[in-house]
Amino acid sequence: MSSAAIYGLSGLELTADEKAFIRDANPWGFILFARNVDRPRQVSKLCVALRDAVGRDAPIFIDQEGGRVQRLKPPTWRAAPPADVFGKLYRRDEAAALEAVRLNHRLLADELTAVGVDADCAPCIDLQIEGADAIIGDRSYSTDAGIVAALGRAAMEGLLAGGVAPVIKHIPGHGRADADSHLALPRVDTVRDTLEATDFAPFRDLADAPMAMTAHIVYSDIDSDDPATHSEAMIGDVIRGFIGFDGLLMSDDLSMQALSGTLAQRGERALSAGCDLVLHCNGEMKEMIAIAHAMPDLTGKPRARADAAAACRKPADAFDAEAGLKRLDDLLDGEGAA
Repeated sequence: MSSAAIYGLSGLELTADEKAFIRDANPWGFILFARNVDRPRQVSKLCVALRDAVGRDAPIFIDQEGGRVQRLKPPTWRAAPPADVFGKLYRRDEAAALEAVRLNHRLLADELTAVGVDADCAPCIDLQIEGADAIIGDRSYSTDAGIVAALGRAAMEGLLAGGVAPVIKHIPGHGRADADSHLALPRVDTVRDTLEATDFAPFRDLADAPMAMTAHIVYSDIDSDDPATHSEAMIGDVIRGFIGFDGLLMSDDLSMQALSGTLAQRGERALSAGCDLVLHCNGEMKEMIAIAHAMPDLTGKPRARADAAAACRKPADAFDAEAGLKRLDDLLDGEGAA
């Protein structure tokens, strides 16, 4: 039985220590970053090694949004556009934008599954908010919640059609953050009624997503002390309640500076607040060991959610990638990206 965790790793191939750790910790899944990526053959071998280490078809995640956030990079891989490009197109031609974002994510799915990756930490359905920290920025489709939801839905459809399980993020909304949660704890003082009509709205519209990643943000009108990842009120009342999300809920990276306490305490608090499992990304062995000692096995409702999310990784629909890319280029002609 797997543990309630997803871990990163240190380099381009598994070390002996990592193999031993993975065998003992038995995480539910893994996540890759740029430090784990060189060439397609190398990534494929790494994915095989990770699954061999746990003896099962574990999900392997990556952040492949496009724009500033993509771990499979040019020139070896395609330069996918940032979300903002599709939002701008939507304001001019809704049908073209929906087709374009669906095609883009269908192409992303092909690129990921070709190397063994079958879960994408995308789409980012946070809003663009004027005056907020730039960490989201053009990673968001729009300032308009309806546009974000519509394009987020199309992105999910494209990934799922290609056999890749999507993760909506950062629930219940990171766009209004006044700081980068990698570096500090953001605080949002906007009243709940406004948040429900804006930041929370795309997540409510996509509440049937198989997976979601939390925001390490304090929403003071709901819980003035704890970030959503550690807040029973935010997870129970907002994420599971108002938003209605009943899929697999994972924390954002436990090593980010927005969280306080030891790594074990951060993991324990996330699960206690209502996360199904935790995410740890930096590949630091001492940190992973500390977290692993505190992580229970996936059982009960969290396991059922994990099983349902894993089952989304179905065989891909038939798709002509060359024709799809040409059509995407045509749709985006004049939007400043291809």
